[in-house]
Amino acid sequence: MGRSVTYLVVALAVLAAVVIVIAVRVRRSAATRPGGRSSDATAQSLRGDPLRLGLGDRVRIRNREYAVSGTIRLVEGDWSWVQHLLDDDTGTRYRLSVEDGPELELVLWTAEPGASVTPGAPTIDLGRRRYTWAETGQARYTATEEVGLPPAGTMRYHDYQSGGGARLSFEAYGEEGWRVARGNLLDPADLVIQTGGGTQAS
Repeated sequence: MGRSVTYLVVALAVLAAVVIVIAVRVRRSAATRPGGRSSDATAQSLRGDPLRLGLGDRVRIRNREYAVSGTIRLVEGDWSWVQHLLDDDTGTRYRLSVEDGPELELVLWTAEPGASVTPGAPTIDLGRRRYTWAETGQARYTATEEVGLPPAGTMRYHDYQSGGGARLSFEAYGEEGWRVARGNLLDPADLVIQTGGGTQAS
């Protein structure tokens, strides 16, 4: 009889622990998107839809103004993303990549045309920073005429990451060589979009 009571007490304790774990996970998944940012916080902090940017729109990133000069849209299986070419007042060209998956990811890229590094190694050192390989793939793209590419084709890429949201990318469109760019991960609050008709509402 004593042994049966012990088993019952242990079973009830295990059941209570399982219920608590499930309740905590349900509460977290209801309040937070993958990556630790709540969907409400993302929606409130992002002012405008970066996926809908078009030629002639303007973007303010960390109090600096850019004009959209073209867009490349990419698809790899079920995954899609866009890259907007941005110009500033100095004539420097930048690129804003927007990945709208389970977690919105915004990266501002600057081309590194003089870089002599090539992709493939597990780690790459560039500009006093070490980058670690993250992913490799090939996508189909469509582009506006302003970006200087054929209207459609394929793009190969290698992506690397470092601390503090630093990124390194290698891209090759069609048969051309690798384009190297360094980027920085943005918080949605860093971005304000102004279309040709005014600022987009979030």
